[in-house]
Amino acid sequence: MFYLRTFVINIDIMKLGENLKKVRENKGYTQQQMADLIHTHRSGYSKMENNQQDISVDALVRIAKNFGITVDDIIYYGEKNEAPKEISLTDKKTLEQLQLINELDKEEKNILLKLIETFVSKKRFKDYLQKNIAAL
Repeated sequence: MFYLRTFVINIDIMKLGENLKKVRENKGYTQQQMADLIHTHRSGYSKMENNQQDISVDALVRIAKNFGITVDDIIYYGEKNEAPKEISLTDKKTLEQLQLINELDKEEKNILLKLIETFVSKKRFKDYLQKNIAAL
């Protein structure tokens, strides 16, 4: 079994426990329900939230799938959905594409944004693994 700390050195591990707790509370789950979900004891899950025990990648994947989110969403909970303070586009083609996207209906926009989110999440996770697998 692989543990997140082994591969993902670039994230703030202290925030991971906090993020697990935020996800759990946001979804209305108890620590016992989360422990059952990832097949561990409640006290073990509590230690994960308090950063006293590593969480396996498998457990993160189970949590993400159960809640219909990505592992990336858990790792960066609350951060990646924040809007940037300033955006400046000098590339006309990109600006035109964004304007066309803005003209799509709500369902089409949601599908497109979900696709983008999936690719970004996959790339981030792949990059983390590639950067840190050499450390093994």
